[in-house]
Amino acid sequence: MTATQPSASLNREQLTLAELFRPDFPILDQLSAAGGPLIYLDHAATSQKPQQVLEALNHYYASDNANVHRGAHQLSARATEDFEAARTRTSCLISAATSREIVFTRNASEAINLVARSWGDANLREGDEVLLTLMEHHSNLVPWQLLAQRTGCVLKHVGITESGEFDLDDFNHKLTDRTKLVSLVHISNTLGCCNPLELIVPAAHSSGALVLLDACQSLAHKPIDVAALDVDFLVGSSHKLCGPTGMGFLWARETLLEAMPPFLGGGEMIQDVFLDNSTWADLPHKFEAGTPAIGEAVGMGAAIRYLQNIGLDAIQAWEAQLTTHLFERLQGIEAVRILGPTPDQQPNRGALATFLVDGVHANDIAALMDASGICIRSGHHCCQPLHRHFQVTASARASLSFISTFDEIDQFADELMSTIEFLRANG
Repeated sequence: MTATQPSASLNREQLTLAELFRPDFPILDQLSAAGGPLIYLDHAATSQKPQQVLEALNHYYASDNANVHRGAHQLSARATEDFEAARTRTSCLISAATSREIVFTRNASEAINLVARSWGDANLREGDEVLLTLMEHHSNLVPWQLLAQRTGCVLKHVGITESGEFDLDDFNHKLTDRTKLVSLVHISNTLGCCNPLELIVPAAHSSGALVLLDACQSLAHKPIDVAALDVDFLVGSSHKLCGPTGMGFLWARETLLEAMPPFLGGGEMIQDVFLDNSTWADLPHKFEAGTPAIGEAVGMGAAIRYLQNIGLDAIQAWEAQLTTHLFERLQGIEAVRILGPTPDQQPNRGALATFLVDGVHANDIAALMDASGICIRSGHHCCQPLHRHFQVTASARASLSFISTFDEIDQFADELMSTIEFLRANG
């Protein structure tokens, strides 16, 4: 990466992050099916991958492909070095105390399941409580439902305020000495709100509960420091970090990981195997059974290096400007209702806007936008309980990245107005 480090205090007259780094993303060079430029506004679902990540993947498979930790030959040594370097980079991304606290998983969903199966099965009993929220992704609901079925623990859910933010009063009411875990999203993939961890975590710890943080929507958009956040578990996903799919991670305090039993059994996670018993490998390998996703880990390491070279502070500053502009344009369209807090209400909110249009289905909006070369999301965004709260089955969502531009937002807003007009005239 040779580009000059941009300042975190950007304005529209300066060279923007999009101008600096958008050329690194070859997928954006293509024309849409409509014949015009492709406008991708679905970054909250999955990020696009820069050339540096694609090259890292290709280099691994073309030059270093071998199994890790097991071979004495040079290919295995190089693969192991790159694989563990990715773990170290992941550790640095979140300012973890040691890379031993980073467990590689297939995705954030598997990381949450690991905690539910390992820590949850070992520590929760009938009557214990797990406190979740109404805004959670299904990945942070279903594993705990399965845990409740196995153990008899009780699930409770914190509601949201009228502005679409975490309801602190409801949280304080539902948090009791029976609460053993608070598991919540950092930034909602639907509401965009950034939850007030500075108030949530101390209260949870004071009640004797641990805190798990789903950081999938925040890791690529703002600096994360697990020591400063003071959470006990954190999960992340490579494909939202400009990295490959099929790769994620769990961070947990080393003392917790040491006490937790293995999640899966097999090769790599063992120290010694006998016919009737086995002993476990040291951290983090105790939780990484079988051949891992080596190429994907290398790719995630390259993606993290790429984001760190840009600077998460600069990314957050630029995306805040984009988000403000996105809201200004959407708020100027009649009959559009945005879910979640505005940038004025919550300046540190996520770089996305989820919206409803009176009398028009979200899927119809997304389909017509796609026909014009604009990619947005529609559906329940894996948040069905939240959508039931709003008494809708689907919403539309435009989500941004540091490679998004003001012009793209303007084209999206203009096309949205035309789409709404067309659907109402032909509905």
